[in-house]
Amino acid sequence: MSDDSHEHQSFETRAIHAGNTADPLTGAVVPPIYQVSTYKQDGVGGLRGGYEYSRSGNPTRTALEENLAALEGGRRGLAFASGLAAEDCLLRTLLSPGDHVVIPNDAYGGTFRLFAKVVSRWGVEWSVADTSDPASVRAALTPKTKVIWVETPSNPLLGITDIAVVADIARSAGAKLVVDNTFASPYLQQPLALGADVVVHSLTKYMGGHSDVVGGALIAADAAVGEELAYHQNAMGAVAGPFDSWIVLRGIKTLAVRMDRHSDNATKVADMLTRHPKVTKVLYPGLPDHPGHDIAAKQMRSFGGMISFQVAGGEEAAVEVCNRAKLFTLGESLGGVESLIEHPGRMTHASVAGSVLEVPGDLVRISVGIENADDLLADLTQALG
Repeated sequence: MSDDSHEHQSFETRAIHAGNTADPLTGAVVPPIYQVSTYKQDGVGGLRGGYEYSRSGNPTRTALEENLAALEGGRRGLAFASGLAAEDCLLRTLLSPGDHVVIPNDAYGGTFRLFAKVVSRWGVEWSVADTSDPASVRAALTPKTKVIWVETPSNPLLGITDIAVVADIARSAGAKLVVDNTFASPYLQQPLALGADVVVHSLTKYMGGHSDVVGGALIAADAAVGEELAYHQNAMGAVAGPFDSWIVLRGIKTLAVRMDRHSDNATKVADMLTRHPKVTKVLYPGLPDHPGHDIAAKQMRSFGGMISFQVAGGEEAAVEVCNRAKLFTLGESLGGVESLIEHPGRMTHASVAGSVLEVPGDLVRISVGIENADDLLADLTQALG
């Protein structure tokens, strides 16, 4: 549950203190790692602190879940073993066979695979919309639509959706709005405050921030929805372990300062890329000519650390840029302190090949880290040749 005592504190203060109460036994200022599976009961059903078995609840995970709820302004936060485990729990909680979901035409490949290859097998229907266009979202609705799914900024084309507008559309249709806030983090964007019902995170990315943990999260605006999600979290069991929870909690404490640096560096990198003769297009919402720039400026604190760009010479040229990078590490994932580079078509988004979500072959995606910006610019310049 969210901790109301932190409600009026700044984000930076909540990130450090929400859920992070001193250990009552020792006074340790950092919550301990409760690496335990079960708990002694004082008589049958006499639970100390409400804990009986660590799938159902663990004090370290509780600290993280309280922190997540506080940062997103939600009534309930839940931590999972991965972002896709969180998404799976959410879909099986909100949907039944015969229901319909609207998904974005620019979604993370793993999310698309979950809809197209897994959820669809038990009778859930889905259709694709350009969620940056409210008319496209309305056109995709059916009488059976129960969920509208949004990524903003999206992965990997950095599309921007007006959360407040789509939230109104969802409410009018009797559907829930789910927003994947992974690219922005709660420091840069607050979807629940804009009308979303549930926020999804891959904690692996900016929340953990150091490429050393895998995790996922759901944060619900409504307490009753949160209780339903918690029931399914326990029933399905893909929970975050205590050590992973502790690692994410530690990362979140520096989230604000890291996101400021990611955004500053990305702004410099995007500006350089727009002027490079071998770059044909730069996708970054911080650029004034980005089609979603004005909406991003309205609903985000700053524009984040993710950039995609297209290069002259097609797919093979894009692959070569990835291979020539040195300081930018060739690898999947994003959001760590170190800069990463990848070819989405052959890596993170291979699962959408041949579908309506297929990404351009000449596309390169970079996660701009917090290194010295001049060093990052030099590396990309040599990689582009």
